[in-house]
Amino acid sequence: MEHNDRCSPEEVDGDSCGSSAAGSLEMDRNPSPPPEKDETEAGEEVDAIGETVYSKHWLFSTLTRLIQMVTDQESGLSDSSMELTDDLEEDLCKVWDMAMDKDVAVFLQEFKAPDILLGVIAKSCSPRLTEICIGILGNMACFHDTCVSLSQSSDLCAVLLLLLGDNDPPTLLETCRLLLTCMSQPDVAPLWLERIQQQPMVCSSLCFIMSSSTNVDLLVKVGELVDKLFDEDEEMMKSWVSTPPSNTDPNKDTQQDVVSSLLEAATQLRSESPEDLEVYLHSLQLLTTAEEGMQALVSDKACGRAVWTFVCKIVCEDLCQADDPPLILQEQKALLVSALALLSALHSSLQTDISSALLGSLIRILQFNAECRQSRTAGNSESEGSQKEEEKQVEDEQLEALVETTAEFLSAVLMELNKDLLSSIVKEGYLTERSCVSAVGTLVPQHVTAVQHLVGLLSEVEPKLADIIKKDFTFSSEVLS
Repeated sequence: MEHNDRCSPEEVDGDSCGSSAAGSLEMDRNPSPPPEKDETEAGEEVDAIGETVYSKHWLFSTLTRLIQMVTDQESGLSDSSMELTDDLEEDLCKVWDMAMDKDVAVFLQEFKAPDILLGVIAKSCSPRLTEICIGILGNMACFHDTCVSLSQSSDLCAVLLLLLGDNDPPTLLETCRLLLTCMSQPDVAPLWLERIQQQPMVCSSLCFIMSSSTNVDLLVKVGELVDKLFDEDEEMMKSWVSTPPSNTDPNKDTQQDVVSSLLEAATQLRSESPEDLEVYLHSLQLLTTAEEGMQALVSDKACGRAVWTFVCKIVCEDLCQADDPPLILQEQKALLVSALALLSALHSSLQTDISSALLGSLIRILQFNAECRQSRTAGNSESEGSQKEEEKQVEDEQLEALVETTAEFLSAVLMELNKDLLSSIVKEGYLTERSCVSAVGTLVPQHVTAVQHLVGLLSEVEPKLADIIKKDFTFSSEVLS
């Protein structure tokens, strides 16, 4: 609204509305009331939600229309399908977006909106309506206080866990997002873990999604949820891999075990969204940290060998290739460390054969790391202040974990190395003077025995390379002779 709404045409050219044209003139009437804009602004401030520009009245109106729609449906005044009108759907989507604002989330909580939405979800026959309602709750849960309040509702928890058995991908996606958001709050995570542990259907529902869905977004979110559950509760992980399908499980005929379900989902993501494989490889790797998990991987009818083959393909064909720049390790370190830790554990239990490509990948990782270190050392004087020390430390810790995992796995492989395999990796270009020196430089002194075995074989297969290794390391006369 313009400031000059109450001004006459003659007054518009003056200094301001309601003031005299010259300082010598006296006012010959009572002061005008405040401009209408002031009244409007005051009303808008009362109607605004917190510090936002969102209207309380509009929000009340939208929720009231939602309640009325449900009421009409229950009383038979509208179609039983509870179809959303375009206008109401658009407005509810606005509420969904608004709930990402903390003031709006708190206001919705105070207005008992979660109870309203929960009632709508329980009665809804419209997948789109259910998705939107859960989406609003999911955005509200992004804030600590509202998340704690939502998590205290046992009814909400029961409904969400039941919805994991739904067949609508958007609804499943928002349900998993909401669960994961709540699980990310330390204050309430134990409460959710306890509730999930008490519902065996959660495991079968998640396995069914992973083994049957082709929806990339849904597979990623389910993978994140499973990884979070395994990471937070080892006992839950053990029970999930040890418990057979329930006789009352509606998905019993199509359900797969946890390991094969994780593998199915990862296989789907490899072609569609390879960057999101990390959570699945990490979940599989977590299984190897418990006896029950290893048993689920390597027992007679388990799919451990299929997991081995799949992860080998990822490492050898997708990650850290010869034509990549060494800095690729920074991008792939998290995925590589889970993959190699998983392969290392499977190798020791399954006694799998090592291909020249896998051995070459292990050597290349150590070579790339050595080259990255040399590059950083050379550029330290110029870029020391360009990166925060905390960020640099985190990156170094992650890369160090990858190097340690790779070195451990490579040392075990080298102890089993024979002349035929060594000849193959030399012939195929996986082992060169440069890569060999880099690998040995990382392996010593912790893995001297493995290096000694390698040099012994090199003395027969590639004597010149063996001599270079002995010459480059000062302790060669003691342990590598």
